[in-house]
Amino acid sequence: MIRINTGLKPSDLSGKLEKFWQLSAGKIQLIEKNYDSSKGSPVFTIKGHYTTRGWTEWTQGFQYGSAILQYDATGDHSFLESGKKKTISIMAPHISHIGVHDHGFNNVSTYGNLLRLMHEKKIPFNDWEKNFYELALKVSGAIQASRWTKIKDGGFIHSFNGAHSLFVDTIRSCRALLLSHSLGHVLQGEGDEKINLSDRAIQHLQSTAEYAVFYGEGRDVYDTWGRTAHESIFNVKDGNFRCPNSQQGYSGFTTWTRGLAWAMCGFAEELEYFDSKENETPEGASYKNILPILLKAAKATCDFYIKNTPANGVPYWDTGAPGLYKLGDYLNKPADPYNDYEPVDSSAAAIAAQGLLRLGHYLRQKGETKDGDNYWQAGLTVMNTLLDEPYLSSDPNHEGLLLHSIYHRPNGWDYIPDGRKFQMANPACGAIIIYVK
Repeated sequence: MIRINTGLKPSDLSGKLEKFWQLSAGKIQLIEKNYDSSKGSPVFTIKGHYTTRGWTEWTQGFQYGSAILQYDATGDHSFLESGKKKTISIMAPHISHIGVHDHGFNNVSTYGNLLRLMHEKKIPFNDWEKNFYELALKVSGAIQASRWTKIKDGGFIHSFNGAHSLFVDTIRSCRALLLSHSLGHVLQGEGDEKINLSDRAIQHLQSTAEYAVFYGEGRDVYDTWGRTAHESIFNVKDGNFRCPNSQQGYSGFTTWTRGLAWAMCGFAEELEYFDSKENETPEGASYKNILPILLKAAKATCDFYIKNTPANGVPYWDTGAPGLYKLGDYLNKPADPYNDYEPVDSSAAAIAAQGLLRLGHYLRQKGETKDGDNYWQAGLTVMNTLLDEPYLSSDPNHEGLLLHSIYHRPNGWDYIPDGRKFQMANPACGAIIIYVK
């Protein structure tokens, strides 16, 4: 269980954050200099250098989005120009990509952040440039929404595995639909049917909350408050749910911690969005129905993470990993990234930290101070761990920013360093999510 530092303040991390952004600048420049983009998206490091692994091209938006966020944090225009240039010249295929569930990762991280910076007056206003970013986001959200499976009680954006497959991490692509909707766009289907993108996002969120998250309500014998399944399988002929499953976790009845972290972050993020829109739009009144669903799921997943993560806030890659018993009382001591039995996943911690901080901030604003403080301080505790060694990469020749992560353990895709017994990687997701807005 995380040993929450209740006295930690954001200002206490200022020195570590200054070092973080200095290191981040060097890592971005190294990748820009060394990585061959013709090979695809950078996924994880081998001996300090990023390589690719074909599954889907889901990390390229992180690569160029990190440069945009580096500018946002430091004001260094060279990163803005680099991120903008690469977004315009390379990211276009991601806008119209019909075969993935990753539009939120790729397009919101690039076109979305550039549009946000313009609205925040951090970059000069240009009408044509604004329209360009908006058009990219409109199309991206509609394309993502077209990847749709109907079920008995709604529907969901199906994963690249096929129409039967709901991935828990696809929750992070709901923001692509909602951005497109907020810009006044719709998806048009057969016979010019106009499909509301907000409705589809809400249905996906409801499906994820119902089928990918467990609440200790007797669903099965492994039903525990806040546990998540990476994948939920449906019969596409009759729309019935069949079983939980996992691609990157140990099993459908254990919890892959990066999938859990995506749920924590996604539910909290969408909770903020719908709450902010409740009184702003004519359809805002209908958002009241989704808010309690999102809040329940956000609290459950964050509670599970706190309870099932070692004391320093960094989890092992799966809460049911078969070798964990060999580590003894592992939940009551800091995670050991150098153990010989099961790898930790600091990228999951980086994503989870954002979810904890978002939920804590939201509850504080709603007057739920006790719970809000608990989640907020848990998020700061995790951040404090990640911003220091052995997780923060201080080697100027290493392209990874966050060390001791895992990408795909079941498939054995990760690099195994000399003298180690299992795979270790530094996924691109870990390098950027720690400071995604």
